[in-house]
Amino acid sequence: RAAARASPEGDASPAELGAVAASAVALPVVAWSELTLFQTGCGLPPGPGGALGALEGVSYLVLVGILAWSISTKARTGSGLPGGPGGLLGAAEGVAFLEAVGGIAVAAYSAVNNGGASCTF
Repeated sequence: RAAARASPEGDASPAELGAVAASAVALPVVAWSELTLFQTGCGLPPGPGGALGALEGVSYLVLVGILAWSISTKARTGSGLPGGPGGLLGAAEGVAFLEAVGGIAVAAYSAVNNGGASCTF
């Protein structure tokens, strides 16, 4: 599939550019969400009109998408995602895996220490 690979000249594909742009917004939101969950036992507040909660949800979907793309690429080719423009896609891939591990750890910590705390905003 040519859409998921950089061209021989080194130009980034539209999929790579989209993933870099989405991850530039989504990965910091996921980190913020995980930190908030660790500190309070709750995710981010809904924000005005639910916009912040929606951004949080979409950000987790972007994280899962990057992980799925990376794992499927690794299974097919034996290596991870291409570096992308300026190495940013490779960096996003690494951060996504770190945030996934961090998210599992924070969820376990929260379950043990906050044990079903109800979040009211």
